Amino acid sequence: MSTSDSTATAQIGVTGLAVMGSNIARNFARNGYTVAVHNRTVAKTDALIEQFGSEGDFVRTETIPEFVAALERPRRVLIMVKAGAPTDAVIAELADAMEPGDIIIDGGNSLYTDTIRREKAMAERGLHFVGAGISGGEEGALHGPSIMPGGSAESYRTLGPMLEKISAHVDGVPCCTHIGPDGAGHFVKMVHNGIEYSDMQLIGEAYQLLRDGLDLTAPQIADVFTEWNAGDLDSFLVEITAEVLRQIDAKTGKPLVDVIVDEAEQKGTGRWTVKSALDLGIPVTGIAEAVFARALSGSVAQRRATTGLASGTLSDKPGDAERFTEDVRRALYASKIIAYAQGFNQIQAGSEEYNWNINPGDLATIWRGGCIIRAKFLNRIKEAFDADPDLPTLIVAPYFREAIEAGVDSWRRVVATATGLGVPVPGFASALSYYDALRTERLPAALIQGLRDYFGAHTYGRIDAEPGQKFHTLWSGDRSEVPA
Repeated sequence: MSTSDSTATAQIGVTGLAVMGSNIARNFARNGYTVAVHNRTVAKTDALIEQFGSEGDFVRTETIPEFVAALERPRRVLIMVKAGAPTDAVIAELADAMEPGDIIIDGGNSLYTDTIRREKAMAERGLHFVGAGISGGEEGALHGPSIMPGGSAESYRTLGPMLEKISAHVDGVPCCTHIGPDGAGHFVKMVHNGIEYSDMQLIGEAYQLLRDGLDLTAPQIADVFTEWNAGDLDSFLVEITAEVLRQIDAKTGKPLVDVIVDEAEQKGTGRWTVKSALDLGIPVTGIAEAVFARALSGSVAQRRATTGLASGTLSDKPGDAERFTEDVRRALYASKIIAYAQGFNQIQAGSEEYNWNINPGDLATIWRGGCIIRAKFLNRIKEAFDADPDLPTLIVAPYFREAIEAGVDSWRRVVATATGLGVPVPGFASALSYYDALRTERLPAALIQGLRDYFGAHTYGRIDAEPGQKFHTLWSGDRSEVPA
């Protein structure tokens, strides 16, 4: 039932009642919690209660003081508003109305450095601030998302059981755990989204290879993805790829995908992931290529100006459709492994940089359900980190090493075929180059260091000297070597 009695005691408050906020408020109510609801425009609050008030106990409020007064102590308020200045404004208003020990939770896609700043500011006022990454979209928010809360351990003791209850569950395990202090939760959600970018780019490349390489129609490619989803590639994104490809446009009778403008938009979390990786010195090449591919798709003037430029002499299309399709499947799986490997390396580096002590295995556990990148092979990632918490890269874990070794020839054939056909595959190609670079015993970096020393006296190490010991060649003099 719903109630308009603002003196009622609510266990949780939600402010910001757009679709995500409304759905998560309903999720709390469906799970037996009394939920105080607030929105800047009261009409949205009334619409929620009118439509869904029968789902549980809601407390209608109109002002922030009334909203805060409706909550039992310690007060817990979940903010679901646009990231940036709007979030700061709501935090400031809430903080003025709250008391020491109360908890403010930001459930939006905030930049983790903003969360670090906000957590510090709230701690100085005696308030707990929790940056919680929430993945799963509108459906996840209502039926059970994957939740990645940061903040203090003390705040999680109070808040955690509630978040775990409304999260998705896989094998009885909640897809929610305490990630670490201050910005850890939003950092992990950011990288999750970066992996999502890469995953979607790889799926797009597989689709284009089957479309342009084998002349398959969208419904035929949908059947391929449905078959793939029954195997190692079992995942939410592969599943819904088949659904999107099967959708027929009511207006034209054509596959919907053939009438959608091919300009991929983005909200910024992918760019944040790449910027952070650059700062941390972690090569997330697959994620970066996915971000750049979206940017290129939207480079309309450049694309129009270059349409029809010379392609060179192209190769013939694959003669064995069945073999090529299987090659693409294996290349997609191997490239997907690289995307996750890079993402987890970035999380490990961020954890070390900010002293978050993040457990990678925990992330694989909570990403198994609710979130956009949920996939069967996350169980394998969890097993890999359980076996070796200090795993340097996923691709050396036995399962993933064997999977890549089983698919590497297919991977190479696909990249070579795509190049011959003039089909862009930045995701597949960069993932393969990353793999080859890691496994190469001697890279051209030695020459780069020699060049840097020549023009900038930047020094270099020697393979026969102690690690960390540096040398410089007197390039403008007698070219003898001296210790740096």
